[in-house]
Amino acid sequence: MVKRFFRTAKTIRVSCAVVIWLISCGGPQQEGAGGIAPVDVDFMDVQPTSTAVEKRYPGTIEGTVNVDVKAQVTGYLERIYVQEGDYVQQGQTLFKIKDDVYSEQVENSAASLQAALAAEEIARIELEKIRPLVAGKVVTELQLKTAEANYAASKAQVSQARATLGSSRINAGFTLIKAPVGGYIGRIPNRVGNLITPADPLPLTTLSEIHQVFVYFSLSEADYLAFFQDQQQNKEMNSVEFIMADGKKYAHTGRLEAASGNVDRTTGSVPLKAVFVNPNKMLRAGGSGKVIIRKKLDNVLTVPMASVKDIQDKYFVFTLGDSNKIAMKAIEIAGRAENDYILKSGLNQGEKVALNRIDILTEGMSVVPSLSDSTKTSQ
Repeated sequence: MVKRFFRTAKTIRVSCAVVIWLISCGGPQQEGAGGIAPVDVDFMDVQPTSTAVEKRYPGTIEGTVNVDVKAQVTGYLERIYVQEGDYVQQGQTLFKIKDDVYSEQVENSAASLQAALAAEEIARIELEKIRPLVAGKVVTELQLKTAEANYAASKAQVSQARATLGSSRINAGFTLIKAPVGGYIGRIPNRVGNLITPADPLPLTTLSEIHQVFVYFSLSEADYLAFFQDQQQNKEMNSVEFIMADGKKYAHTGRLEAASGNVDRTTGSVPLKAVFVNPNKMLRAGGSGKVIIRKKLDNVLTVPMASVKDIQDKYFVFTLGDSNKIAMKAIEIAGRAENDYILKSGLNQGEKVALNRIDILTEGMSVVPSLSDSTKTSQ
């Protein structure tokens, strides 16, 4: 009984082995390495081309004129004639400080001037009266000199009173605060009734002229030296573009100007500014963005950014090797131009780089290659 059981079990094992062998030999075979069918992949032929490498630098926007408007006298704010964002002309009234005290000072100074003029007239009359008496030796020479001194003192008092009146009128005029330049009104932190003093840390407002704007940015000393050398050979590098805060490119190109002739010792950078026309007033003082500087390059190799794989800050592309198998190659990038990377090393002219499926491609993987339409057209 026991022998029959073992013979039956042995027969079952042999039968299973035969079935498995038949399935493995007679079943359909899958193609490709690791049992994976080759995938269709588009490739581009890497050829020298002309392009422009670009570098982007963060910058801040300022108007061609930026003026802090501050009070020159102390008093309570009585009127605000403008609103934030208004455009004003030079000399236009912006604010009014309560002028009661200063008007009284003007009246007091005017009265003092009248008194000084009266005293001057009295002193003149006294002098004119004494002069003939001295000639007739009725009064002494000393009395004449005293009268002359009194007249000179009264004239000085008139001058002093007149200056005081002028100063009072100037202070009274300062209660009307006018625009020193034309421009756009910035923030107005104060409200009617606030006490205003010349020592206030915040200005009453800021005026910015933005028909043209300056975008200030900095280059490292090394970048500046390289830029300066390139600029001597290519004057077109004076023309720059601007990326606004929303990521869109500004419609107008700008020109570069030096913002300082020195290297900042604390940062080791050289400040520059780009000048942009601003006809639609889209760029406003205090805004930010990125300045784009481009350098034209000839006979360089480029690859689309979408075909490059970034692994731990190293860059790789997939090229087509022998027998339609994938080779993974490390590359070095010299810069970027639009949607392409400019290569420093890693590829040679004529190599074919995968344009799609890069997330599934691996070293040694078999593919079904096809040349991209853009490559065919260029050839």
